[in-house]
Amino acid sequence: MKILRQVALFRHLNDYQLAIINNMCTKESYFAGTVLFREGDPGTAFYMVVSGSVKIYTANDAVQEKILSVMKAGDSFGELALIDQEPRSASAQVVEDTVLYCLRRDHFLSLLKANFEITLGIMQELSARLRETNRQVHDLVFLDERSRITKNLLKIAARDGQRDGQLIYFKVALNYNELAQLAGVKKDTLLQVLREFQERLILRISNEHFILDLSKIL
Repeated sequence: MKILRQVALFRHLNDYQLAIINNMCTKESYFAGTVLFREGDPGTAFYMVVSGSVKIYTANDAVQEKILSVMKAGDSFGELALIDQEPRSASAQVVEDTVLYCLRRDHFLSLLKANFEITLGIMQELSARLRETNRQVHDLVFLDERSRITKNLLKIAARDGQRDGQLIYFKVALNYNELAQLAGVKKDTLLQVLREFQERLILRISNEHFILDLSKIL
């Protein structure tokens, strides 16, 4: 119940409604690297992240990926193909060992029919994702590569980090290839900018742990 209340779509529901959803869900664990579904697959389930992270991405014929978003605890994904009954519009892969709540298509649709609050939440979530897509397009058109890398680091830090004065400590589950995809740049460009940040003491990196000094970047 506590986990379901963290999901944006369900946070306004009462305990009785959450209990119904809880009885419909299955809890599943996945190892890092597991592909949950691929672009073009039929939609069979709606997913909620309990712990870990999942990347949502598209790929072209040359197997070049573009990461659209990274889902963390409390996030949900996979509803679009259940609603319009079209194939999956993107792929989903587990980034680190992850636990998910899964809701099958028939249960998901029955919830939408019975609960206006959930239907409204779906509409609000889809609207938020459309706005985020518009922001990504804007960034690709109007921001240079360094600015896009900086903006994505700040977004990850703000979302996942712990702040101590002007320092933000955060862990990045994505590898450098994936970070580059998220910012829409080449890996060499990403590494060049990260080296510059380290030389200027803006950023310290130890394994996948980052420390960002806001006093030097703002």
